Amino acid sequence: MVGFRVKHYWFSIGNGSFLHSFFSTVRVNLEHGKWGSKYPYIMKELYRGELTADHVDAALKELRDIEKKLKKYPPSKVVWDIEDLTAQPPWGDIISPDITDLSNYFVTSDGEDFIGVFREALEGAKLLEQPLLIESL
Repeated sequence: MVGFRVKHYWFSIGNGSFLHSFFSTVRVNLEHGKWGSKYPYIMKELYRGELTADHVDAALKELRDIEKKLKKYPPSKVVWDIEDLTAQPPWGDIISPDITDLSNYFVTSDGEDFIGVFREALEGAKLLEQPLLIESL
């Protein structure tokens, strides 16, 4: 189980491969160059495990842009694993009809919209002036 942590607050995400899939999907579909070329704070700094407090505003802007751009891609463009582009999600093509594009494809293990949870964690980090961490339980 992985999630975001801000000080003593925990934002549950789910399986580590699920979170990796989000990063892989962004990289393949939105960063047509190298990893972190367009979204350095989310794709480089946070992906390594910690986004510093002074980069939270920039990461919020990146997340807004990611969400906007992922709306243009159908669910079939999900990338489960950047290291194995043939890998498929455990559920295959069987997804809820509520999932209409990649911006709403990712849902946490608690059934929450991933991008919404991600935004909430970033906003919490901004409010508390604390770093945002990716941690495993």
